[in-house]
Amino acid sequence: MDIDLVRRAQRGDEGAFALIADAVLDRFLGAAERILRDPQLAEDATQQALVNVWRSLPDLREPERFEAWAYRSLVRVCYAESKKRRRYDEVPLQSTDRQVVPDSLMTLAERDRIERGLRRISVEHRTVLALHYYLDLPLDQIAGAIDVPLGTVKSRIHRAQQALRSALEAEARWAEGQTSTGAAS
Repeated sequence: MDIDLVRRAQRGDEGAFALIADAVLDRFLGAAERILRDPQLAEDATQQALVNVWRSLPDLREPERFEAWAYRSLVRVCYAESKKRRRYDEVPLQSTDRQVVPDSLMTLAERDRIERGLRRISVEHRTVLALHYYLDLPLDQIAGAIDVPLGTVKSRIHRAQQALRSALEAEARWAEGQTSTGAAS
């Protein structure tokens, strides 16, 4: 992020902030979608996070740490949105109008299976996975974004991977049981 742009925005330059918002919008939205698993909630969270960043920007002491600070705002808003929902299992996956480039290495069935696995893990686990694997943030920036020590980030990523693996294995066992039950009928 251009630090001069951040400093101008801190002084109230709306044009500078518009450039910043434009630069981070897609990454914010993508991360929020991966954390919340709902495109409409993600759009709301992204918009609220950008409003919060604009309002709090004059208080930012280290402009060079803008990105980690801004991601922290996004994560907090995503956590607040997730608390509004009792369970993510009850939230239907909604389609998005945005063009998503399919991963040529994954089939639709594999992506669907991973989506179901991600829905089964906690928002905290989805958050570290999204920040690490989707945004490709370094671990120290993730620590800043979720406001925890570096060691905690490492352990959360490890636990998130284990939780996702367990969720995928449970899904596979369930599907296998459905297939064998259906075959016996």
